[in-house]
Amino acid sequence: MIDEFLITGLMAGIGIALMGGPLGCFVVWRQMAYFGDSLAHSAFLGIGLGFLLGVNLTLGNIITCILFSLIIVFLQERRDIHLTSDTLLGILSHTALSLGLVVLALLPNMQVDLLAYLFGDVLSVSKLDLITIYIGVIVVLAILATIWRPLISLSLHEELARAEGAPVLATRLTFTLLLAITIAIGMKIIGILLITSLLIIPAATARRFARTPEQMAVIAAIIGSLSVVLGLFGSLPLDTPSGPTIVVAAFCIFLISQLWQPNPK
Repeated sequence: MIDEFLITGLMAGIGIALMGGPLGCFVVWRQMAYFGDSLAHSAFLGIGLGFLLGVNLTLGNIITCILFSLIIVFLQERRDIHLTSDTLLGILSHTALSLGLVVLALLPNMQVDLLAYLFGDVLSVSKLDLITIYIGVIVVLAILATIWRPLISLSLHEELARAEGAPVLATRLTFTLLLAITIAIGMKIIGILLITSLLIIPAATARRFARTPEQMAVIAAIIGSLSVVLGLFGSLPLDTPSGPTIVVAAFCIFLISQLWQPNPK
């Protein structure tokens, strides 16, 4: 008989995979892996502020990641800042991470398990966390469906999309916010250092099998869910951290996929 905490953790991980699969496709297409890492690092600041202000950590993470993503988009749109995107992301990412550590260090008599936040603990997910995750699934996927076409156009050719009158800034901002919400919610499951990998590895694997963007999004969500199942059940007999084991499972699926030869037709 499967324990209740294991079922809860499994459902939570699958929920993150359902959000991460479609979003991860755009992360891969738009080469935004470092952007995802930057948002994940900002979640550390959310943890520190959550403890400092005494608010729910998931809520604190969501608010911090959203504010951080807005700052990134705003600065990237500024023409008078003569910095490349990766340099700007590096500055903000490491600053947010350092601020989070400073805030945690200043908290009096606060014992914080940093490893749980760095690498996640899917088995500590509560029913409230599970409800939050699936509300996030509904909201994220519904909004993503509404911006799917302009986001595809933007990913293919941004300048052409601008010339055709597509709402480029609004689309970028909406996608960035969806990414921020997903990372903030998934941080507890996979961990700050690993959450981006659950976005990009299933999407990169799905790219080999899909013929359309829609197929790639669905396949990525399936591969992400399979990675959660294999990683979670593999971590129990191996006695390894669930978050890293899920990522290793995703990577193993990626390696196996490279042996598959696509039909030339």
